[in-house]
Amino acid sequence: MGPTMHDVARVAGVSIKTVSNVINDYPHVRPGTRDRVIEAIEQLDYRPNLSARGLRSGRTGVIGLAVPSLRENYFAELADAVIRAAEKRGLGVMVEQTSGQRDAELRAVASSRPRFLDGLLFSPVSLGQEDAPALSVDGPLVLLGERIFGGPTDHVTMHNMSSAQAAVEHLLSIGRRRIALVGADLHGGEEPSSANLRLKGYVRALEQAGIELDPTLVRTTEMSRWNRAGGAAAIHVMVREGVAFDAVFALSDTLGLGVLRALREEGITVPDDVAVIGFDNIDESRYSVPSMTTVDPGRDEIAAIAVDRLIERINEKGERRPPETFKPAFRIVARESTGFASADDDE
Repeated sequence: MGPTMHDVARVAGVSIKTVSNVINDYPHVRPGTRDRVIEAIEQLDYRPNLSARGLRSGRTGVIGLAVPSLRENYFAELADAVIRAAEKRGLGVMVEQTSGQRDAELRAVASSRPRFLDGLLFSPVSLGQEDAPALSVDGPLVLLGERIFGGPTDHVTMHNMSSAQAAVEHLLSIGRRRIALVGADLHGGEEPSSANLRLKGYVRALEQAGIELDPTLVRTTEMSRWNRAGGAAAIHVMVREGVAFDAVFALSDTLGLGVLRALREEGITVPDDVAVIGFDNIDESRYSVPSMTTVDPGRDEIAAIAVDRLIERINEKGERRPPETFKPAFRIVARESTGFASADDDE
């Protein structure tokens, strides 16, 4: 038999009612008391009886997370961060993979499986700005990503443009001038997307440095090709075409890993001949050879903010507050691929 609420109360030195209040996220619990209860829950690996809680409160203690693909490192690590943040609040997480399909994304946001989920964190890639009305659902919903802005829900996103500009400025600061961009969206048009916003940051950094944009340095890939193969293919094509470049800004770390592989296969030394910076700060970027400089967009903070906002919406009484947008701070993690000692960025 696993640990009970009585066990948590005993370890935390509080009443059973206080443990219940923390698990159900009642606001009138002192921060120090809440921390002791959460620590006891983690220490004992206590799992609330969700079915019993649901019968009493009408809630399941489970939230949903809908992401495009768990094969993509960023979304896999985002899911991990969401699960860890939810566990600290006594919640379980049901993860759904939409495969980036429009119909699947519409189903995920429309149903949210109301009988099983208290709320949904939703990261679309196929829906666009015109689909903002589809987010007007009855249940609590928090939007993640860059596809829809100004919608009817809370939105947790990244500083895509300014962080991309900072990435290019990092390359400029080490003397690079022929900076290739890998990962532009082939069919994205002008609508908001990670690719388009990061491209704008790239262009702005060059403009402010007085460098004219060279279209031959901007390499497009299908969004489904934001993978190692797409990054490697872009490099091989540029080399075959005889395009000169001394740096690469890969719009994701996964693309960047392919870039590093292709440069090695082409006999190009990193960072002496070509410096490389990625985006996302996935775990694998720390262990590539050389380790890859990257933009850390604040993934763990994105997950924590999103979970907290969803809980606030779940507990909201009366008239709903207007939706808000949150953008955690980003940072450049300088590593060997731009000539720095591998960063000691253990968390």
